[in-house]
Amino acid sequence: MSIRTIFIFCLYLSNLGVFGQKNSNKNALMATQTFLKTLDAEKLQKTVFPYDTAERRNWFFVPIERKGLPILEMTEQQKTAALNMVKASVSQLTYERTIAIMEMEVILKQIEKLPAENHRRHPGKFYFSIFGTPDAQKLWGWRIEGHHISLNFSSENNKIMAGTPLFLGSNPAIVPEGYPEAGKQILKQEETMGLALLHSFSESQLKKAIVSKRSPVEITSKNLAHFSGLDSLKNGIKFSEMDKYQQLKLVQMINFYVERYPFGFAHEFMKKIEKAGLNNLVFTWMGAKEAKIGNGGHYYRIQNDVLLIEYDNTQSNANHIHTVVRDLTNDFGEDILQKHYQQEHKNKH
Repeated sequence: MSIRTIFIFCLYLSNLGVFGQKNSNKNALMATQTFLKTLDAEKLQKTVFPYDTAERRNWFFVPIERKGLPILEMTEQQKTAALNMVKASVSQLTYERTIAIMEMEVILKQIEKLPAENHRRHPGKFYFSIFGTPDAQKLWGWRIEGHHISLNFSSENNKIMAGTPLFLGSNPAIVPEGYPEAGKQILKQEETMGLALLHSFSESQLKKAIVSKRSPVEITSKNLAHFSGLDSLKNGIKFSEMDKYQQLKLVQMINFYVERYPFGFAHEFMKKIEKAGLNNLVFTWMGAKEAKIGNGGHYYRIQNDVLLIEYDNTQSNANHIHTVVRDLTNDFGEDILQKHYQQEHKNKH
């Protein structure tokens, strides 16, 4: 089986029954317009920004105050409309995980023994921001962000044109005994799949894949608006150095991360990753080779010239996960923004 056949086969299996769906902004557009209609002038001013503002690239995933309208300040009608925006922006599984991450703040508050009046950890501290005017043809964007969630999208010409960075995290990674929903693990598959690939390697392959015995305390791309660490492609095991079984495992991992998006956009993103060259993919591991709370943690990265996936479980005694998907050519829709400017310039002449 050729590498391309492996790739297409994974795409087909993952999207069976919906493989032909086109990339469309219809659901997100309708949900956003409905949400905006529920807001009064004061809340609209908090929510809506120009598209080309530096704030659109000001993303983070720690519990800080943000620009935008938080769920805490919404009525029930507005909250329902806001969560419908989330549902329209991502896959069903990702929507469910997003809600679970929001609700994890309640458990984290108990673990940290914060007083009731302290809102540092709160499921209502997730902020909704709209950039530009939501319209089928116009260039516009939206951001849904709070602790351990950052969803960033741009849309134009009836399509979702960009959807990165997309960050999901969980603290705790596994809810400890003595707390509600003990044993719950929101981001379990990301860990399981990474370890399965690592454990499939031979000794000689492991020497290439594992570049450090210590795990970084954070994803290396951090909250940078632009990550240009392409030198990191030099460290790790190449796709071409894996056998077909391992290549299939890696492609399945990529597919799992890309399936955080609606099917149409996910399919286009996967094609873009393939075009950048599967043989150019590099898998990099740091830290412990087993998942165990208290063992120092572990980290992996999947990368080529387009794709950057990072997974880190090091903080909070290795019970605190951060994951991110980035398009190194089009984070925050930068590529489409440049094309938009060029087209406007051409139309003026």
